[in-house]
Amino acid sequence: MMQNRTHNCGELRLADAGKSVKISGWMENVREVSSALAFVVVRDFYGTTQVVAETEEMVSTFKAITKESTISVEGVVRERDSKTNKMATGDIEIVPSKVEVLGKCIHNELPFQINRSREADELQRLKYRYLDLRNPDVKKNIILRCQVVAALRKAMMEHDFLEITTPILTASSPEGARDYLVPARKHPGKFYALPQAPQQFKQLLMTSGFDRYFQIAPCFRDEDARGDRSPGEFYQLDMEMAFASQEDVFSVCEDVLPPIFAKFGTYDIASEAPFRRIAYLDALETYGSDKPDLRIDLTATNISSLFAESEFEVLKGQTVKAVAISNCTLTRKQVEKLLTDCEVQSGSKGYWFKVDEKGELAGGIAKFVNKDEAAKLLNLAPNTLVVVAAGESATKSVGVMIKTFGAACEGHMDKERYEFCWIVDFPMYEIGDESGELEFCHNPFSMPKGGLEMLEKAERGEVDPLSIMADQYDLVCNGIELSSGAVRNHDPEIMIKAFELVRLGEDDVKAKFPAMYNAFTYGAPPHAGIAPGVDRMVMLLAGEESIREIIPFPMNKNAQDVMMDAPSTVTQAQLDELHIAIVNVED
Repeated sequence: MMQNRTHNCGELRLADAGKSVKISGWMENVREVSSALAFVVVRDFYGTTQVVAETEEMVSTFKAITKESTISVEGVVRERDSKTNKMATGDIEIVPSKVEVLGKCIHNELPFQINRSREADELQRLKYRYLDLRNPDVKKNIILRCQVVAALRKAMMEHDFLEITTPILTASSPEGARDYLVPARKHPGKFYALPQAPQQFKQLLMTSGFDRYFQIAPCFRDEDARGDRSPGEFYQLDMEMAFASQEDVFSVCEDVLPPIFAKFGTYDIASEAPFRRIAYLDALETYGSDKPDLRIDLTATNISSLFAESEFEVLKGQTVKAVAISNCTLTRKQVEKLLTDCEVQSGSKGYWFKVDEKGELAGGIAKFVNKDEAAKLLNLAPNTLVVVAAGESATKSVGVMIKTFGAACEGHMDKERYEFCWIVDFPMYEIGDESGELEFCHNPFSMPKGGLEMLEKAERGEVDPLSIMADQYDLVCNGIELSSGAVRNHDPEIMIKAFELVRLGEDDVKAKFPAMYNAFTYGAPPHAGIAPGVDRMVMLLAGEESIREIIPFPMNKNAQDVMMDAPSTVTQAQLDELHIAIVNVED
């Protein structure tokens, strides 16, 4: 028995009738029936219990207490006359003999109703997050997160992985996003960086002779927020394996993740091993995305030939892609509304035509489409809707159309399941949008397919560097990228050659990645790894649209903690100690 309670508020049952008990929690509500009768709901972490005040003195006592004060109630359990299944303790109630206020709420008005906090303005929810978390519907996501993390840890240890923590204060390195910098007091003018990921440290662990590493790793990136990404910090199931290949990584993930998704998810069906594998370029061509949602059965088809000499100037001579949607009953108004939504997301206008019940083309751009030629490329069964995208953004646009119309057209999306796939064979290099020159496409630490020989051929001009593929892979679930991973480039000679192609020499590699480069010169094992995002996994499992719903204390979209007022100003003395001067920059 704890000092302030014999039972929690979700524990008492009909078998406890007649017992003298003591419960503690927040006073959620008081419903006064008369001066001598009131019903009080007390809530704690575990649930709610009804207390019945049956004397004027006891009713007055409860009426004098503000809602959300913490109280303890001593009394006798009895069977309720009007039972309810809306609460686990709905068969009983407590007749109180003593009430004590443990922590007074001094506010007569709350920022929002606790049990309806999810309907409140997000700014208010974040500012008063400690109140928002009292809502059982909000709290359950945090409990789910704890359960999932515990299950991940257990599964990884069962696969002989060691949990090893890596430094939070480290050196800045180019890893794709902006660093959070921390000034070093003892080293004026120098800075630590918070790790964007434990990438280099986990590779160094492999070089150190550890065979299988993992941690629930905090990562820090100064990047903008979006629905599936939190600004500032996030957590990932970071793992690395020595003497391992892509197949070894796939095997572990395909063994660990499906049971956890099936057990804790909103849906109890998850892909079984082996997950489907799709080459990166094939994914773009077929689904218009490198994050396809395989619950949707729609695919894209290149129909550029239909409009090579078209009278419709907008499509003439363009790259044109289409999605044929069978048995579609959407009205013209609904189709055009969805196409407008797609345009907002992709930035490109979409077009459409349909096949009527008689098999004739109608609506939209039908008059510009040759039915016989179209039938060679598309399935034009009656009641088929065809949506069309064109131009340089056709791939992106058609990807948005697949997701939008797949969800809207009945029978084309099996929503109640978790569908995993691997995206493989990523290009090693790309032409940078800003530089116009060759750059790494994704991860500079990935091993190029073909190794040193392929890089040397590219250097000699015998192969196009854009054709070089990397031993890199993404794990996707229901259209959300959970993780990127790769077989690592553990050979110093290959590493230098890979960087030379993007105009960085041996000195640059040594300067940017000194520890890892030097460690590899002492004999490094082949190794591979991946790091699925914990936040995104829990978001999927909880069925939430926003990642902030599963983070205990999230920042807002502008990377601000409005509850703690961070970031905030600091004193001049603190700045002086760190040898930092703030310069005001005028607009």
